[in-house]
Amino acid sequence: VGILAVVGKVTFVDIRPLDIALANLTCKKGTALSLPFNDSTVTSYSCLHVIEHIGLGRYGDPIDPIGAEKACKEIERVLAPGGSAYISVPIGRPRVGFNGLRVFSVGEIPEMLNQLDLVELSIVDASGNLKENIKPEDADIKEDEAVMDFGLGMYHFKKK
Repeated sequence: VGILAVVGKVTFVDIRPLDIALANLTCKKGTALSLPFNDSTVTSYSCLHVIEHIGLGRYGDPIDPIGAEKACKEIERVLAPGGSAYISVPIGRPRVGFNGLRVFSVGEIPEMLNQLDLVELSIVDASGNLKENIKPEDADIKEDEAVMDFGLGMYHFKKK
C-alpha cells in the first residue's frame, strides 16, 4: 500500500485501519460488507486475498454463509461506471476450510460479480505456473499433478 501511494492516491480500508501517515494514503475503517464509499464512486478497486475470508469468523466478523456473495454485491455497488475491480481468490474444487478460507471454482467469482464485465483472467495453477489471459472455461489448475490442492485466480472486471 505504501509503495502504491508513491505513484497515486490510495484509500486503504480495513477493520483494522493502519495507523500511519503517508502522503497520498488515506486509511479508513470499514469492511468488505460495508465499504465507506457512496454508490458508483470508486474508479479502481483492489480486493486481493479478502473475499475468501468473509463470513468465516476468523477476523472477528460474524459467521455468514453468503458473506462472499455479499462482498461482491458491495463491490458492484461502489464501483463507478467504467471503473475497474481487481480481485484475487483461491480457485479449485469449491469448498470451505473452516475457519480459514473458501476455495472457489473459476466461474464462481464472475457469477457473483454478474453486474460487471470480465476483462481478463489469469491463474496460478497448483504447481505455481502463471497462465495469463485465459477463458474461465479453459482454466485448469492441474490439482492432480501438484502438491497444492488449489490455485489462484486473478480477475480484472469493469463496470458497464
